[in-house]
Amino acid sequence: MSGFTGTFALLRLAARRDRVLIPVSVLALVVLVAGSAQATIDLYPTTESALGAMGDIVTNPALVAMYGPLTSPTIDSFSVFKTILLGGVFLCLLAYIVVRRHTRTEEEEGRLELVGAGVVGRRAPLAAAILLGVLAVLVTCVLTTVSAIAVGLDQTGSVALGVAWLAMGLTWVGVTAFAAQLTETARGTAAFSLGALAVVFLLRAVGDTAEEDSPLTFLTWLSPIGWGEKVSPYGANQLWPLLLGIAAFGLLSGAAFSLLERRDLGAGVIPPRPGPGRSRMRTVEALTAYLARGTIIGWVVTALVLGTVVGSIAGNVQSLMDSPQTAEMLRKLGGGAGTIVDVFFSAELHIASVAVAAMGISLVTRLRSEETSLRGESVLATSVTRLRWALSHVGVAVLATTLVMVLVGIAAGLADSQRTGDAAGSIGRLVGASIVTLPAIWVCVGIALVFVGLLPRHTGLVWAVLIAFLLLGEFGAIFGLPEWVQSLTPFGHVPGLPAADLVMTPLITLTAIAAGLVLVGTGALRQRDFPTT
Repeated sequence: MSGFTGTFALLRLAARRDRVLIPVSVLALVVLVAGSAQATIDLYPTTESALGAMGDIVTNPALVAMYGPLTSPTIDSFSVFKTILLGGVFLCLLAYIVVRRHTRTEEEEGRLELVGAGVVGRRAPLAAAILLGVLAVLVTCVLTTVSAIAVGLDQTGSVALGVAWLAMGLTWVGVTAFAAQLTETARGTAAFSLGALAVVFLLRAVGDTAEEDSPLTFLTWLSPIGWGEKVSPYGANQLWPLLLGIAAFGLLSGAAFSLLERRDLGAGVIPPRPGPGRSRMRTVEALTAYLARGTIIGWVVTALVLGTVVGSIAGNVQSLMDSPQTAEMLRKLGGGAGTIVDVFFSAELHIASVAVAAMGISLVTRLRSEETSLRGESVLATSVTRLRWALSHVGVAVLATTLVMVLVGIAAGLADSQRTGDAAGSIGRLVGASIVTLPAIWVCVGIALVFVGLLPRHTGLVWAVLIAFLLLGEFGAIFGLPEWVQSLTPFGHVPGLPAADLVMTPLITLTAIAAGLVLVGTGALRQRDFPTT
């Protein structure tokens, strides 16, 4: 029997299991590019108008560190300025999720051992996961290219955009396949893959913001994210950096197969460290917080960086007053009627809150992974009840999201104080604007718990719900969707501080909804069979 026997059967199975996750994620990325481009074209019919309104902002070092440099002074380049790297990172995350799910997660939960008992080669599961990851990346790039052309962007540049994403996505299929061989847990795979993504993003940011004659500019070439940037869509449109992505994909995938042959099923190449002989943790809450520490630390760093970037570019936003269309767009996103800087902060903090909601969801859905890996049974074999176990995860998610949003506000306030000269005032104003978004985040946490309790086999669909909330919040007002459609996202009911007045009624209502969802989720978890696989 060949080591690849059964690959296509497993590929069909994996595709069926991801029949919602992949299409929804692909659609979100396509809409992100097409919607952002169309909105920019509607705002700025000419390159001159875009340069007049946004020229100073896009050259801000903080914004370059986050989104990369503008590829060319054209309206097409302005249209995809934020989505080239941002969308590429999201595509890398999709590749990571798909490959990890069908390799290390399946192995950790024991399903891969069951599959391997049939007529399936040793390499088939890894090959199927890699193929599905490649297909997801390729379909996303093709549809994104088509959608960009459909909204009127340059055809050559649109192809280059697809190529840029392809270089990033293929590389991360290989990175995750390789990372899945190193440790024996899905969390370990996440640490290696997502940690590597953070490192290469940082390398690119340092390289992009260095002086032109500085040797640090070479750091961009050490980053797969930088390879996609170097394609320069709607600028130089040089396609050869794709070869770097293909080479990295081939080398990493080959190394993954090589490591697969050198380890036992269920084990990793790197042996786990033995824990202490006696634990200092005495409660399930302490255990839950300890297991979540890596995720929380990563998000704390992200919050500080994000807040600093948002606060740093606020000083350039005043130039948008010269463009009534842009000011109106920001007011739609921010939901306020204050100064243009306040409206900008409101819009950016609302977008940040959606990202932080993803952290809250990931912390709650750990319940499901603990259940399927049977580690939850060990906890519940003690005096810990299901209710307390579930609430420990909800409590950690609530506290962690609160901490991260407060840090976003503090970092943004400190950076903005360079403009206002009043650190205490800026911090207080933006921390308050960050805190009011928490009830909407907690609603997402409650929805995640409902999925875990009521629909455990479909817990992954909670990510589709969050993506829907993001699309409604990001493009609902811009595209003029009906009010009842926009109201489906909890983030649309959050007061747009600091641009708007504080209104407590929607915050109290959202908090009550979140509490109700937690009650439904915990009630369902207590009543159903455990574990449900």
